[in-house]
Amino acid sequence: MRKTQITIDVELDENHIPELMTWNAADGGVEKEETKAVMISVWDEKAMEALRIDLWTKEMPVDQMKMFMHQILVSLGSTYQRATGEEDVAQWIEQIAEEFAIKSAIKM
Repeated sequence: MRKTQITIDVELDENHIPELMTWNAADGGVEKEETKAVMISVWDEKAMEALRIDLWTKEMPVDQMKMFMHQILVSLGSTYQRATGEEDVAQWIEQIAEEFAIKSAIKM
């Protein structure tokens, strides 16, 4: 069995707030690539719940956070469609993403 690894390195300030984050994915040719935000979700089958890690640096601009969240919502619709084949629900999720874009002033 082949293994691969994706890592995220987080440097914290004296108050334990993320100051610098980099990620690595050797198979994707990514090495110490800086990022301002990370969201990771894993499925805990025993507890039947999603476990999450949401981190962003204190330098992450609010306008970019809004764009990040919007793009995550859009990708959720696509992922949901691929995972379930339920096109109608995927389109509904994409509608929510568009409403979010309008309410958050990303789109007019």
